[in-house]
Parts: sequence; structure tokens; C-alpha cells
Amino acid sequence: MTLIRDLTDDEARAALVLKWGTVEPGVIPAWVAEMDYAVAEPVGAALRDAVERGEVGYPAFVRAGGPIGEAYAGFARRHFGTDVPADRVLPTADVTVGVRVALEVLSERAPMVLPLPAYDPQHGLAQVTGREQWDLPVDPDGDSYVVDLDALDRLFARGARTLLLTQPHNPGGHVHTRAELEGIRDVVTRHGGRVVSDEIHGPLVLPGAEHVSYLSLEGTADHAVAVVAASKAFNIPGLKCAQIVTGDDATRDRLVAIPMAQNDSWGSLGVVASVAAYDEGDAWLADLVERLDQQRALLGRLLAEHLPEARMRQLEATYLAWLDLRAYGHDDPAAVILRGGVQVSPGESYWPGLPRHVRLNIATSPDRLTEIVGRMAAALTGAP
Repeated sequence: MTLIRDLTDDEARAALVLKWGTVEPGVIPAWVAEMDYAVAEPVGAALRDAVERGEVGYPAFVRAGGPIGEAYAGFARRHFGTDVPADRVLPTADVTVGVRVALEVLSERAPMVLPLPAYDPQHGLAQVTGREQWDLPVDPDGDSYVVDLDALDRLFARGARTLLLTQPHNPGGHVHTRAELEGIRDVVTRHGGRVVSDEIHGPLVLPGAEHVSYLSLEGTADHAVAVVAASKAFNIPGLKCAQIVTGDDATRDRLVAIPMAQNDSWGSLGVVASVAAYDEGDAWLADLVERLDQQRALLGRLLAEHLPEARMRQLEATYLAWLDLRAYGHDDPAAVILRGGVQVSPGESYWPGLPRHVRLNIATSPDRLTEIVGRMAAALTGAP
């Protein structure tokens, strides 16, 4: 018996106030990265207990380690086989904030490389931290979203000093192999650069792939951080608690020494929920990965039947499918699909200037996903 419970439409509207609460009646939302599943019971129980005892004030201001550090260290050991010292885990409000802090504190004031497509909030991080963004587009006709090492080398040779790496990749769904990450490391170290690795989707690697943290590679501790969170895997993004993981004490100490105003605002309930997720959520997470694997297979069958000219590279992680819909001839397929009763994310949010792609959230019930693809096909092809 699965621990994953599908929310009804009414429950989803009440619980997911952005994803479901902002669409018109009759539209199925399949856009923002939230899952249409009830919160894991260990997390829900921990939150109910915290509210019952009135734990809604400020969290203990522990700059590194503490309960969240211990919980993440145990989680990383069990799930990824990595030894993460608890005192090298620092809380932050969310992954985007963690990346911003890392850029501000650790990176040279020099251009930042962003592989495209990229999670849409990442597109403003260079600007808000006072540096240029240099894009590194992947081949839209390639088989996977592997970083072009020669192109990366040229960008660092021109003066870039930081790579913002998202792995597993959102929206491409690609899981970087150890060999791919080692190639990235070799380019970056050759130029004295830095890596900020957004690994929020690490727990959501699907069967057939393996998450390798960039920091687990030899020779990365002094030039990289990983930014992680329980928020995507356990569907708790509104609780505001992510973690910056450092590879050595010196990097940790630089981040601990910054003014409080530069890295604060994580929430007490976010700490409670994250500790519960990391400590007690393994069984629920295992069932979630199994469900997402089933949804991945269902999506493949549905696309083959209803949208055979849609192109989707292998979804190796996450519940976010990146669909190439160029064959259907619509410059803005997301708008066409919305008129057909489904909201998806337009591809240009992740790759400005790249038309005819969309991101589709499959973390829903099988029946709802079947209806979603059917509506998409009717909208894009004009078939009844």
C-alpha cells in the first residue's frame, strides 16, 4: 500500500494556493513545481505538534550545524552515500537565497555562467549580485542536457569565474554522471573558478540514474558549495528552510562570518518540517519516487498515443518534463494549451528566445495526467 495520497481538486485548491488557486475554473494546473499529493505524515505530524506547542516564533539562530545539520547529514549518508559533516551545513531561507548568498560572499565579481535552459528565478541572480550572466545553451536537438565542456572552457578563458550548476537539472530532467561532473570540475579548476551547485532535486532521481553531489568529487571542496532542501522532495516550499553545504571549514567560516541580514529569514516551522522529512521521511520518499517513475512511464505512453511528434528527452529525475513541441507549429504552445484547459510553463521562462517548448508537471494522479495530455493534444492538433 502506497503512502502517497492524491489530493482531490477541492483539497488541491485549498492546499496549493499558487498552483491551483490562481487558475480559472475548469483549468488543470500543471505548471509550478508543487505536487498534487498530501504532505508526508511524519512532516504533517511534526508541524501539528509544533503549532500545538506554539512554536511559531523565530528559530534558534544557529549559523551552522544544529538539528538541521545533523538531520541532513544523516539523510545524505543514507540516500547518497556521502559523508557530510553536520557542522558544514548552514541554514538559509530557500535555494535561490542560498545561491545568491554564495555568489555574494564566495564568488569573484566576474561573469557567472548559466547553462540554458535554466530554472527561471536563476536568470536574475547575476544581476542582483552585481555581475554579468553569460549563457551556455545546450543543443536543443541533442539527446540530453550535458554541459558543453569546450564552450564552458571558452567562457572561463574569457573571464567567467562562477558556474551555476543545476543538478539534477530543472527543467531538462538530466542527472549529471560522475564523469560529466569530473569534466566540469577539471575545466573550473583549470581557470581558478567556482561552482555553486543547486541540488534541490537530488532526492528525486528516478530508477536508472544516480545522484552524485558535486562536492563528493575529489578536488571540489575549496571551490564549491551545494545548496539543498527538503522542499521539492517533500512538497514544503512555503516553509522556507534550505541548506548550504560546504566542502571545507574555511568556506563555512566565510559564510558564517557574514552579517545576519545577508542570510536570515528561514522559518522555525521550516526547520521542524525539514528535520522530520530528513529523519523520518524515507518510506514516504521511496513511495514518491515509485509513483513518479510510474508517472514517467505513463507520460511516455500518453505522448506516443496523443502527441507522437512531441519530443521529450529521457526524464531521469524530478517530476518536471521538458517538451519540445516545435513539430506542432505553434510559436506559443503554452498559450494554446491554456486555451485547451491546461496550464503549463512556457519554455521561454527557462530559455528566453527559445520558442515552442513547455515544462509539464507530472506530479499528480494518473487520471489527471491522462486528462492533461488529452487536453494538450486536442489544443495543439485541433483534434476532438
